[in-house]
Amino acid sequence: MTSDNVNNNQLTKVVGYTFPILITILFLYVAFRGVNLNESFSIIAKSSILPLLLYLIVFFLSHLARAIRWKFIVNSVKKDVSMFHLFGSVMVSYGVSCVVPRLGELYRGLFLGRWEGISRSTIIGTIVVERIIDIAAFAFAALISVSIFQVNLYDKIIWLKTSLIIGFSLLFCLTIFLVFLVKFRESFRNGLIKISKKFSDKIANRVKSIFDTLLSGISSIRGTKNIFFIFVWTILLLLLYALNSYVGFYILGMDSSGSVTFKMAWILMTISSFGVMIPTPGGTGPYHAISILVLTQLFLFSNEISAAYAILTHFINYMLFILSTLLFIFIVNRQREKKGLKKETFLSVFNLNTEEK
Repeated sequence: MTSDNVNNNQLTKVVGYTFPILITILFLYVAFRGVNLNESFSIIAKSSILPLLLYLIVFFLSHLARAIRWKFIVNSVKKDVSMFHLFGSVMVSYGVSCVVPRLGELYRGLFLGRWEGISRSTIIGTIVVERIIDIAAFAFAALISVSIFQVNLYDKIIWLKTSLIIGFSLLFCLTIFLVFLVKFRESFRNGLIKISKKFSDKIANRVKSIFDTLLSGISSIRGTKNIFFIFVWTILLLLLYALNSYVGFYILGMDSSGSVTFKMAWILMTISSFGVMIPTPGGTGPYHAISILVLTQLFLFSNEISAAYAILTHFINYMLFILSTLLFIFIVNRQREKKGLKKETFLSVFNLNTEEK
């Protein structure tokens, strides 16, 4: 490898690590500019315990629902996948993403594949498909928010309409692409590899790997029963996310300053989800900025209580993801020790020496 290539790789790594941090700082500045944080933390200090406990229960139920839905996606790959492993992999993925954005999705596939003895490329393919389902679900959820808000939501959140147009356009193109991909898989595969080989064998192998991973994920969704339950659990997942947002209002006593409704929570959940899509550690920054924007501009809460809501809910989620990750890794390693297997680490899951089915 030449010195130029080494320098380019180092520069890419530096940009990759610093960009999310810079984005986080920028959004945090936008979120808390003009906010009296002392007052916000004073509001947090008066949080109600009972709604907080309910929030924790709904939090875990929502991610359990995600794990159950994932089980129906991987059902055709392996029918008896452990719910503990599915749920653990989901929580680990979020915990890792709280440190390094988007890396958690890779770890989710690696851990489940390792724990269950399934081809990790196939599992990662199911995660790609699951994320496509999520994008479609949240896009339709945002349309529902537009229809149930009392005035024109696009006038209040000026970037929302453009985001939805882009999102639905991408979904339409992706759907057409996937239909043709499945129908003409061999022609697509050979054509893409042939084109990419003109650049380099490394790129061709990468394209082949991505193609096979995506195709294996798409092929994993089979059967009317699986598709039906994936649809049902997607709806339940959205409802639980909205319920979490709704309970969050009561933790801070936001109902005392006016009526709070599930409709408000649904709108907050769908719009703040755009912030989580921005690649920062655990959605830090964008989630705060968008949540405060929604609470102050749409529902006329004060800057301070809106900031308190964003800080508290994000902190709870962040800490639960981190602690759950450490707990699941600890429990799984105890189980592996009893079976005479080596402990699993965040590096060992990359080891390909174990047999994959």
